[in-house]
Amino acid sequence: MNFPHAHIKNLFSNSLDFLHLVDEIPLGVLILDLDCRIVFLNRAFEALSGFSISRAYGIHCRNILRSVACITNCPVLKMGHGDRTISCESDMINLDRQRFSVRITTAPIFDVNGKRAGFIETVEDIRNSKTFDIKKNVAYSFANIIGRSSQMEKIFQTLPILAQSDVSVLITGETGTGKDLVAEAIHQTSERASGPFVKINCGALPETLLESEIFGHQKGAFTGAVENKPGRFRLAHNGTIFLTEIGDLPLSLQVKLLTFLDDKIIYPLGGTKGFNANVRMVAATHRNLESMVKKGNFRRDLLFRLNVARIHLPPLRKREGDTRLLLDYFLDNYAKQLEKKITGFSMEALNILLGYTYEGNIRELKNIVEYAVNITTGPLIESDHLPSYLFEQSPVLTQHHIESFLSDNEKNIIQIDTPVDASNLKTSKTWASAEREMIMDALIKAKGKKNIAAQSLGWGRSTLWRKMKQYKIDQ
Repeated sequence: MNFPHAHIKNLFSNSLDFLHLVDEIPLGVLILDLDCRIVFLNRAFEALSGFSISRAYGIHCRNILRSVACITNCPVLKMGHGDRTISCESDMINLDRQRFSVRITTAPIFDVNGKRAGFIETVEDIRNSKTFDIKKNVAYSFANIIGRSSQMEKIFQTLPILAQSDVSVLITGETGTGKDLVAEAIHQTSERASGPFVKINCGALPETLLESEIFGHQKGAFTGAVENKPGRFRLAHNGTIFLTEIGDLPLSLQVKLLTFLDDKIIYPLGGTKGFNANVRMVAATHRNLESMVKKGNFRRDLLFRLNVARIHLPPLRKREGDTRLLLDYFLDNYAKQLEKKITGFSMEALNILLGYTYEGNIRELKNIVEYAVNITTGPLIESDHLPSYLFEQSPVLTQHHIESFLSDNEKNIIQIDTPVDASNLKTSKTWASAEREMIMDALIKAKGKKNIAAQSLGWGRSTLWRKMKQYKIDQ
């Protein structure tokens, strides 16, 4: 799609290129017609939202901005027929389905005759300026990363130092450990915070599309290239580029990325003129890049250039004390979102959650809590509210392991609610085998009466029935 070049006249001796001028503004800018349909958007808004002008042209702004303000407090409607400027704080959702805080400012545009011709809207990312709730464990956090283990404390001490430099950072760790959050925290606490933060998933697109997405292309560079595309590096100018899953980057693009790291110039596909992109490089991977180098799947020289500073995020199972902290954090967060009065976890549910190994790390824990909060109707998260697959794992869980996560009060509660000899929790037994013995012992003492057995275990009758079926005791 070709757009006519607009010019500003009589400001200087020569006319100015309006589109280029607006592109240099560090805030997201939208130009709307009288029907609130998009006529133009600048490079900063494209980086913020993921929408290009060709994709957004002629679309109603609410379908591109995707903000709560568009539904409940539309600035244009609030403006009426006046000429005042309206500003509000709200949110927006980008193409990566990320929701974040923004400040939206809207003003009318008038033609030379003083008649309203459209609207100009600026969108400012204010994530970095938002204060955090005191209840969100501020004492154990950096930006929006939560943790109090010794490993996380070291990372919290390192991040502010790295944020103030401009060196390339490589973030490693298993899937779900929070690499994206660390990359965003580095950007938001750096001097580039007012610039764009642009993320590229190197494993999400085929090689041909990935090269165009990263470096851009010129019109006619390949079949279907009907317009110039700036590419993510150019969109990240004066900000941070985040390459996640860098281990999935094809070798041919590794060479081109290495060239950029050497001279900081981007050459789009089909173009001969380069663009000097001032960006900070942050990369992340769950793969072992050193092993990939030995196998010839990753360039050694590129690894050296990316690995100027490295942050390794430990898996959740090795972060002592963080599991309980994160459970409470996400419970509080989702309970507030859904306006539910949930005070905590039952001891049975807590035992299951603290004994689980979380192969998906924080992302899996977060999803489990979100699911439980959605389906619970009472003041506590019970074991019945947890995903069924949690009961299929049989982790080795000792009594000392359980008690290491609990407060003194909770230790007393679990002894009252579960009157079982501690010998049932010896290290040599799995939690599943110990729980089966607990149920059998309770049934024997209750002479087969399930109501009495459930009461002695501190469970509901439905919980006992489900666990009997799980352990095939009903057969």
